[in-house]
Amino acid sequence: MAGDKAEKLPRKVYEKELLRLQMELVQLQEWVRAEGARLVVVFEGRDAAGKGGTIKRVTEHLNPRLARIAALPKPTERERTQWYFQRYIGHLPAAGEIVLFDRSWYNRAGVEHVMGFCSKEEYQLFLRQCPLFERMLVEDGILLRKYWFSVSDEEQQDRFRSRLEDPLRRWKLSPMDLESITRWEDYSRAKDEMMVHTDITEAPWYVVESDDKRRARLNMIAHLLDSVPYQDVSPPVPDLPERPASTGYQRPPRDLQNYVPDHAAHL
Repeated sequence: MAGDKAEKLPRKVYEKELLRLQMELVQLQEWVRAEGARLVVVFEGRDAAGKGGTIKRVTEHLNPRLARIAALPKPTERERTQWYFQRYIGHLPAAGEIVLFDRSWYNRAGVEHVMGFCSKEEYQLFLRQCPLFERMLVEDGILLRKYWFSVSDEEQQDRFRSRLEDPLRRWKLSPMDLESITRWEDYSRAKDEMMVHTDITEAPWYVVESDDKRRARLNMIAHLLDSVPYQDVSPPVPDLPERPASTGYQRPPRDLQNYVPDHAAHL
């Protein structure tokens, strides 16, 4: 049962399976590169639902030149005058690339709508245009996957409290996160409305139960791998060449260069 702390996946089981799936992700990356495929993965969900941690595990062993994260800041004044989808189009992948959207164009259906950052007309226009936009992406050959991370209000509250108490993660707790606590049902209604309009055959939504972060990460990655018809096209392992004999090179004296102090020696 999602949200039952007693049933969280054991760490050893999680780490073993995560490593296996990450090896498969490397194979997926090589297939995308070799085939010239274009893969877009959209991560959406409530604040503290586990999107960022999952993205981190997906990309941990991938080539950042081929797999990149798109996490756009709030739009500039110029971008506010553009067609809404325009600023996202520039982040779409070229052949051989994977792009993971840490939040996406669905900001308009969520935080912008709930917090009043867009007009009702802009919101309704988004709901009409989004399915058309995504159908164009898929029609052009882009592999589009959309994941909604679902977290209970109790678990979200616990995660917010944990962030507040941890100096290393306190930066993750924004005023907008705190505001979302008081607007739980508003965000629920917005999510339901979004799903009605944008859960289309060409680009369906997949819900990830995320009260158990470990289970959510494995489930999402496994589903992504199963949804893409990739094959193992890993290049052959190269031979390590022998180091040639010295030709007389001598390193300059060490006192001619600035070295980082040995901080570790004093631990």
